[in-house]
Amino acid sequence: MARKKKSPGEAPPPPGPPADLAAIRAQIDGIDRTIQALIAERAEFARQVGKAKGKLAAAVEYYRPEREAQVLRRVVDRNDGPLADEVLVRLFREIMSACLAQQEPLKVGFLGPEGTFSQQAVYKHFGHSAKGLPLASVEEVFAEVAEGGADFGVVPVENSGHGTIQSTLDLFLTSPLKICGEVELRVRQYLMSRSGRLEDVERVYSHALSLAQCRNWLRQNLPSAEKHAVASNAEAARRARNADDAAAIAGENAAHAYGLKLVAGPIEDFSDNTTRFLVIGRDSFPSSGNDRTSLLVSIRDRPGALYQILEPLARRGITLNRIESRPDHGALWQYAFFIDVEGHADEAPLKDALAELGDFAGDVRVLGSYPVAVP
Repeated sequence: MARKKKSPGEAPPPPGPPADLAAIRAQIDGIDRTIQALIAERAEFARQVGKAKGKLAAAVEYYRPEREAQVLRRVVDRNDGPLADEVLVRLFREIMSACLAQQEPLKVGFLGPEGTFSQQAVYKHFGHSAKGLPLASVEEVFAEVAEGGADFGVVPVENSGHGTIQSTLDLFLTSPLKICGEVELRVRQYLMSRSGRLEDVERVYSHALSLAQCRNWLRQNLPSAEKHAVASNAEAARRARNADDAAAIAGENAAHAYGLKLVAGPIEDFSDNTTRFLVIGRDSFPSSGNDRTSLLVSIRDRPGALYQILEPLARRGITLNRIESRPDHGALWQYAFFIDVEGHADEAPLKDALAELGDFAGDVRVLGSYPVAVP
């Protein structure tokens, strides 16, 4: 066969990949086929688990947070690289989320609108197959879960640089809901606007906590701009998209959601800025093997009362993670203590300590025992 002559000026065809590179790509293609087949097999087994449990009323009855925590810890324990623990945990979380959604997606309430850090926390904990329900306030998240409109809720409770979010804690004083999990989210704040130019900014909108997290940056870069606290960072982004002289501080996702340009970031004052979220639900769950318990303790007004509460925990070697006092709404000048400790309320030594606390406290309520956050 005659070889086709090359036209004058015609570029030579691009060289093919070297033989060894082609072989590597073929190996990758084979691995991809194996991964896909194994994921399908896992999904089928998950479906069989659902059948074995019988006809249940809703997706929430299939969800086992203690089981998911155990699976993810084993992922971390097996990991020898090259991918980081966080990357592998995210991949397996999405696989489990998709498998669970075969029955019915979980409905999870969060502080909306779309684009908030609370929404990021939902996806980090439940995966993107869960159905997020954006709500107008943390109070509405509690109400939606309590009334059954959402299976779970995700609410912010403390920040690494600015401490506890008191309004969230106060809701537990009267709510019957349980704490079912926790999420730690690395928070990166960005300044965003419609024009994308720092010199145009005369007003900055954000949640009060985000404004506080960026206080030094704002003082140095926008000292004369007005600062306006709004209900959420996503709400700030919605306002900023309406005027060239306005900007918002929010997560990068909010810029994509509301068509804004990033002006600067990350701009938080502390590089390790992390917010802890709580997962709230209607039921308690068994131990995962590495748990935390949150307590609400009302103390009788007498000398040494707080010591008598803490001493049984210390004597049994139970680690105290956090203690916070809040006014007890049921009695004037009386206080309730929110206490986080290591362990599960149904297992020794914490179970034994809780039994002893009842002799000294006015009331001891277990808000929830739940798996410690996986990275």
